[in-house]
Amino acid sequence: MESVDGTPFGVVHLEVPPVTSGLAVGALVAGTVSILVSLLVICFGLVGSSWTGVWAAGAFTVLGTLTGAGAVVAGLLALRQIRRPAPPPAVRFTGRGLAVAGVSCGGVGLGLSLLGLVLALVISLT
Repeated sequence: MESVDGTPFGVVHLEVPPVTSGLAVGALVAGTVSILVSLLVICFGLVGSSWTGVWAAGAFTVLGTLTGAGAVVAGLLALRQIRRPAPPPAVRFTGRGLAVAGVSCGGVGLGLSLLGLVLALVISLT
């Protein structure tokens, strides 16, 4: 408790517990979705024997790439939010592991989506 000079009043600073970053949770969810969509891209690329498989893989590649890129951006923003120092009455954020997992899952999903599209193109051209 801190007293206010010249008055009979005081100010109490309450301890605010740290909060898990919503950006970190969103990055992990988006990264997981990106990996699942990339597996769908690979399946369409392997099963589609003609250009229809390539078109389907390309359509889902756009979705996998966008969700992967969104996961990476959200994870990096979450890491920035978590690293930011906060004075005692402000809310502090935790969830660094979630943010790092979101960045890595988003990058893997993005890469697998593009790899699945290349695989579909190679299979249809041969």
